[in-house]
Amino acid sequence: MAVKFQDYYEILGVARTASQEEIQKAYRKLARKYHPDINKEPGAEDKFKQVAEAYEVLKDPEKRKRYDTLGANWREGQDFTPPPGWESEQFAFRRRSEDAPDFDLGGFRSAGGFSDFFEALFGGRGGSFRARPGSTGAEASGWSARGSDREAEITVSLEDAFHGVSTTLALQTMEFSPDGQPQPRTKHIEVKIPPGITNGSYIRLAGQGEPGIGGGPPGDLFLRARIAPHPTFQLEGRDLLTTLLVTPWEAALGAKVDVPTLDGPVRMTLPPGTQGGQRLRLRGKGMPAAGGEPGVLYVAVQITVPKSLTPKERELFQQLQQNSTFNPRHVGEERG
Repeated sequence: MAVKFQDYYEILGVARTASQEEIQKAYRKLARKYHPDINKEPGAEDKFKQVAEAYEVLKDPEKRKRYDTLGANWREGQDFTPPPGWESEQFAFRRRSEDAPDFDLGGFRSAGGFSDFFEALFGGRGGSFRARPGSTGAEASGWSARGSDREAEITVSLEDAFHGVSTTLALQTMEFSPDGQPQPRTKHIEVKIPPGITNGSYIRLAGQGEPGIGGGPPGDLFLRARIAPHPTFQLEGRDLLTTLLVTPWEAALGAKVDVPTLDGPVRMTLPPGTQGGQRLRLRGKGMPAAGGEPGVLYVAVQITVPKSLTPKERELFQQLQQNSTFNPRHVGEERG
């Protein structure tokens, strides 16, 4: 059966090389523009269905790949006959009961709302939809769509990332008034920061994304964590790095020194002959990991000399200078 080819990229107004982010952005813009609960102009609902169908294919890497194999030589509206073997077995629709014989595909609900072109490529022909009594707008038209997911960045102090914390986040959202006008709104939501969260980790807040269309469920909000810089510790994955200042005699003779950690100071043994720049390890003192082993705290030794000397200190250093045979510039020097 010949059907009319639909250029989904042209419908969304994006290039064939568009990223998933660009496709989602174009869809959200057009979906709001042609939303039948907002746009009452003739043809707006049909345009919205076209946009939703295009997004249904291009948002899914497998469907997009399948669609792209047709090539870029087809034009919008050309007669198109699917090649043999294109009957879709892998894109199966989930049927519901006879009481509600609609089908569900990625949050987009349709009563034969997909075009013949879509069904020729991906299957799913048949089925009907009975709107619920009292339904209006998109719901009465027999389709709905899940709201888009949102992403935002949240800055977390290193202490809060280590221990975990509950905090309140002010979220700027856009909602539609009863007459269809977009209105900004600020809502406050409780966010639980789990212990051991690291840079780039995501916190999922279910149902806090864009509102659904036609009664569809809302999307989710994904918070990307950014750990704020810390004056004492540097975060390296789950490991921490701190610098420890020691005196020349502590490094030479060894000593017991206090080392800062995010759990409070701990006593550490500095072995005799510790070198400047040497890293010592404190296991289990890095970032915690749920169900796993905590990271390591690396202690970088920095040998520091006094900027000014008392007469006695000067005398002792001069005695050391006169009696020591150590010369750090002679590599492999034998000590007698």
